[in-house]
Amino acid sequence: MKIFHLSDLHIGKRLFEFSLIEDQRFILNQILNFVRIEKPDALMIAGDIYDKSAPSAEAVLLFDDFLSELCLLGIQVFVISGNHDSPERIAFGSRIVSRSGVFLSPVYNGEVRPITMSDEHGDVDFYLLPFIKPSHVRRFFPENNINTYTDAMSTALDHLPLHKGRRNVLITHQFVTGASKSDSEDVAVGGSDNVDAEVFDGFDYVALGHLHSPQNIGGEAIRYCGTPLKYSVSESSQQKSVTVVELGPKGHLETRTLPLTPIRDLRKIKGTYMFVTDRCNYEHSNTLDYLQITLTDENDIPDAMAKLRVIYPNALHLDYDNSRTREDREILVDSDFAMRSPLELFSHFYELQNNQPMDAHQKSLLETLVECIWEDNK
Repeated sequence: MKIFHLSDLHIGKRLFEFSLIEDQRFILNQILNFVRIEKPDALMIAGDIYDKSAPSAEAVLLFDDFLSELCLLGIQVFVISGNHDSPERIAFGSRIVSRSGVFLSPVYNGEVRPITMSDEHGDVDFYLLPFIKPSHVRRFFPENNINTYTDAMSTALDHLPLHKGRRNVLITHQFVTGASKSDSEDVAVGGSDNVDAEVFDGFDYVALGHLHSPQNIGGEAIRYCGTPLKYSVSESSQQKSVTVVELGPKGHLETRTLPLTPIRDLRKIKGTYMFVTDRCNYEHSNTLDYLQITLTDENDIPDAMAKLRVIYPNALHLDYDNSRTREDREILVDSDFAMRSPLELFSHFYELQNNQPMDAHQKSLLETLVECIWEDNK
């Protein structure tokens, strides 16, 4: 049985001030093309369908278009809610749309029933478990000692009607211990939302959502597929993809990835202002990409971002990497502070802030300003 694993679509997300709807529509159409070519039996979306619990009409319409196309292609679709989603919104109309082969996770009520598919090797049970917190599970199992996310997940899984002789697939949205995160993810301080991977023993495949970097946890059977697009600068070096899961007989599993190519990449570029704006350095690249630009000039460039956006209209963020920014030095008040002249004090402050002394032109300008201020205050 061939299954596509997706997660964390975050439809409606904005990257700084830029809407990503066009980028998301492009990448979802690319996924649909992969579905037409690969002809999977099912497609799983492991949570965070939307970027907000109350998504925009534009975001809802895009997801509706995506599901409608999948239905026309005749594959089963399994969708769960993530921590960014409203579980009630995701669950709305689930009993109606299930007749079209789209199965939406209900709001967690302590009971998760499998959806069964079959192939030449027998039955495969899919369990749709949305994002849960200890408080969600404790409500339905007050007799259990549920204090941590691992306790909550363990209790929820213990109450599944698991058939150990069948192939079992779990679709869930949690932070599993040992995984690495990106800057665009919401993870609790101190790792209090960690779930130990051992709780997933007994499943042939665990389709995880929540973390944006594609990665396995301890082996192929527990996997984050990652986001279909780069949603933070920390993901700029990642290759986004669709994970393809192929289930053979019980105990036989293979995974591979189909690389996704965005309409606009997210990249970092670094160098002096002259280097970054040199035609030879940008004319062969996509100037419409989303960019974090780091300038290495010692002095700030006036209106640098406005100037750079003439060439790179989707520049996201500008920072500097130079001797001034590489080292933060503490400003100390020495014993002869009161004896120093304003010129000496400002020169000392400038050197501490910028990790270099003023040049001759700056000193001359400062002397002129100090003299003018001194004369005005007489």
